[in-house]
Amino acid sequence: MTGRWRRIPWTMTCFATCLAAFLSVIVPVTAARADQLDAAKLSGALVRISATILPDSQSARSLGTEREGTGVVIDGSGLILTIGYTILEASQIQVTTGEGRGYPAEFVAYDQASGFGLLRAGMGFSAAPVRLGDSDAIKEGERAMVLTRQGSTGVQPVLIAAKREFAGYWEYLLDEAIFTTPPIMGFNGAALIDRKGELVGIGSLIVRDAVPAHGGIPGNMFFRSPR
Repeated sequence: MTGRWRRIPWTMTCFATCLAAFLSVIVPVTAARADQLDAAKLSGALVRISATILPDSQSARSLGTEREGTGVVIDGSGLILTIGYTILEASQIQVTTGEGRGYPAEFVAYDQASGFGLLRAGMGFSAAPVRLGDSDAIKEGERAMVLTRQGSTGVQPVLIAAKREFAGYWEYLLDEAIFTTPPIMGFNGAALIDRKGELVGIGSLIVRDAVPAHGGIPGNMFFRSPR
């Protein structure tokens, strides 16, 4: 893992028609596939991140001083990958497992170029990691699964809607991001899992144009996972 580590016009009628037709075909098929991947086992590698940021920090005004997100365990030492803005300038971090056990965690790194953040849980934390997959290999139209520790829906089947450049209004550019649909609300730090059960993306945003060619169907944008 390398890098420089630091850290919507449409008509509702058209949207509803396109989305209903789309989901009626893809969701039942994808849900069956999600069951085959043993989502419960994969979820064991996910934690909820709670980060406290000092009020005078540069990012506090735009991102707040209390942040939550999802993190994905990626090795046996408790190293956790997440979206960088969740832990950027954090003075205190805690991670909570699916069983409700909380552990202190330390900030490890933030990569401003990729947008990823790293932290490490301590004091007895243990979880089987998720394998890093090949985000280059996943194709538009493929089925996948999103896992999150936020909200009521921990596992959601999705479709890879697009792989394309992303330009943020804050002067941020990705050569290629992964867009999925339908959208989930607990997106920040969520794990995008391919059909092999491997991590291929980390959730960053909710967007209204995951499928621009089909009436602007909403979804989420994922950063491609490192290898």
